[in-house]
Amino acid sequence: MTPEGEALLLQGTAELGLTVEDHLPAFAHLLELLVEANSRVNLTALKTEAEIILKHFVDSLTCLRGGHLNGEGQVLDLGTGAGFPALPLAIMQPGATFTPLDSIRKKIDFVRGAADALNLPNVTPLVGRAETLGRDPEHRERYDRVVCRAVAALPILAELALPLLRPGGLVVAQKGPISEEELRAGRRAAGEVGGRVTEVDAFTLPVLGDARTLIVMQKVGATPGKYPRREGVPNQQPLFWTAR
Repeated sequence: MTPEGEALLLQGTAELGLTVEDHLPAFAHLLELLVEANSRVNLTALKTEAEIILKHFVDSLTCLRGGHLNGEGQVLDLGTGAGFPALPLAIMQPGATFTPLDSIRKKIDFVRGAADALNLPNVTPLVGRAETLGRDPEHRERYDRVVCRAVAALPILAELALPLLRPGGLVVAQKGPISEEELRAGRRAAGEVGGRVTEVDAFTLPVLGDARTLIVMQKVGATPGKYPRREGVPNQQPLFWTAR
């Protein structure tokens, strides 16, 4: 990581109220691993140091707004891609355990190798789909938190994520600007699968100023056994949501 990159990371995380000085070597190593792997395998469209630092590292850490991930617990990262937000969160939250989930094996292979290289024993990557895990007794209602970053519309996220949560657990969903129509459909979908939207936190990404929204949903009741529906259906037929 160049001095300019380090300064960007320090500035961005300081705007989030975070102290990362002790973790700079880990973030520098993660940057190196991602750039090298991305030269061989298409893991992310972000190529430059500044893009990766601000739109992967700092953006991932916005999950920590509001203290919803404080303390210990089991956290599933739904649709982790190349390990975001799971890897930055695991660096900053060594007391929590993270399960980065993605259906694309090459991405999970990278996440597994990066976690080993960074000596992150609190990261256990998994290849799979949320629809399948949500019906698997080993994963249904197992997790304390589910995080997801720009994965899908809110009604889809509600159906995919809430079945994986223990009662009282939280979904922390990172999104860009969200319309009233999507939010309304998301509230209805959450209620249908045993949850409710408890927080809508609109803010701007540090340094860049891009619009972001953190949506928090809490598991408040049992998820009906018919949810999640079979693979592909939540995306093709989102609950209470027709805008495509």
